[in-house]
Amino acid sequence: VLLRLFPCMVILRLLQTHNLWKHELIMCIVNSGFSETVMDAARELGARGGTVIRARGTANAEAEKHYGIAVQPDKEIVMILVDSSLKNDILHAIYKAAGLNTPGQGIAFSMPVESVVGLSDGKLPISTIRPTSAGLTKF
Repeated sequence: VLLRLFPCMVILRLLQTHNLWKHELIMCIVNSGFSETVMDAARELGARGGTVIRARGTANAEAEKHYGIAVQPDKEIVMILVDSSLKNDILHAIYKAAGLNTPGQGIAFSMPVESVVGLSDGKLPISTIRPTSAGLTKF
C-alpha cells in the first residue's frame, strides 16, 4: 500500500539505505561570524571548501523560550558538498565546534545530492542514479 501511495519516498529510502548517493550537501546555519569555525571543523575531516551566504533569522520570542537560547538575527548559511562517506563525521565535528551550545548557536543538516558537475576529483564529471521501472540505474 505504501509503495503505491508514496513511491518516491520508498525509492529515496532505498537509495539512502544502500548508500547509493555519492555526495551529500551539508548545510549549517550559524550566528554571523562563525562560518570559519564551521569550515575549519569540516576541513579537518576532509571537506575541501564551502559557500557562505549571509542571512537573517526570523525566530520569535516563543521559539527562543522553547529552545532556551537567545536568537541573534544575523546569520550565515554554510553549504558544504562532501562525499557521502564523510557526512556523519563532518556533521558531528560541526556540532562540537559550532552547535547550539556554543557561541555560534548552529544547526546543521544534510541532504542527498543526486547529480554533481564541476568537481575536480579526476573522475567522470557527472554521477547520477535514476529510478526506473526495472530498479535503479546508475549513469
